[in-house]
Amino acid sequence: MAIRIGIAGIAGRMGQLLAEETAAAGAAVAGGLKRGDDPAALFAASDVVIDFTHASTAEAHAAAAAAAGRPFVLGSSGLNAEQEAAVAAAARHTAICYAANFAPGVNLFLALAERMAAALPPEAYDAEIVEMHHRQKVDAPSGTAVALGRAVARGRGTTMEACGIESGRDGHTGARKTGAIGFAALRGGQVVGEHTLLFAAGSEHISLTHRSFDRRVYATGAVRAALWLQGKPPGLYDMKHVLGMA
Repeated sequence: MAIRIGIAGIAGRMGQLLAEETAAAGAAVAGGLKRGDDPAALFAASDVVIDFTHASTAEAHAAAAAAAGRPFVLGSSGLNAEQEAAVAAAARHTAICYAANFAPGVNLFLALAERMAAALPPEAYDAEIVEMHHRQKVDAPSGTAVALGRAVARGRGTTMEACGIESGRDGHTGARKTGAIGFAALRGGQVVGEHTLLFAAGSEHISLTHRSFDRRVYATGAVRAALWLQGKPPGLYDMKHVLGMA
C-alpha cells in the first residue's frame, strides 16, 4: 500500500509541487490543508504530513502531529524561539523533520560552513552572509541564512546569539565587532533563493555560494524526508539525518 502524504497548504505554489513530487515518488496524496481547516483531520488521514505554510501555524500543526502520532515534515521558515521550542516538545511524541532548507546542496553547504568556521579564527576572519529572495518573501533574514549563521557559530564552538549579529547597517554604526556574524537580506523579482557565505580577512577572502533555480528541489527533498521518517522513533530530525550526514 502506498504511503499517504498529507500536504498543508496544498493550494499554494509549493503545495502543488509537493503533490507532484509525492506522485512521482510513488506515494499517494492523502489530502490537503487550507487556511482555516482543522489539521487533526488531515493528520488522521495521513501516514505523514508535509508543511511549508507559515511560521504562525507551525506550533498548532506540530501539536496535531504529536496528538495523532504521525510523522511531520516542517519546512516553514521564520519560526521564533517559542515556536521552535513547541516543535521540539512535539517531537518527544512523534518523529519530526524540521529543516531550514530541504535542498541537498544547501545541506552540504551548511556542513562546509561549519568546517570552514572551525578552521578560520574569528579574530582574523569576519563572517558575512548575504541572501536574496523573491519580493514576496515575508521573513528576513531567510531561514537558510539563519541556519548558515548557526553553522558558523557551531564551528566556532559557540552560539550565534553569543557571537553577536550585525544586520541592517545604516548610518554611523561604528566599527564591526570582532567575531560577530553579519547578515544582509536582498529582496526583488522572483529569485528562488541565493545564499553566499563570505569569510573576509585582511589578506584573503573565501566565499561559498548556493543558488536555487527551481522550487521543486525543496519539494523533492521534503518528500524524501517524509518517506525517510516512516518507522522512525519520536525525535527531532533534520536533513542531515535524511542524507546520512548526521
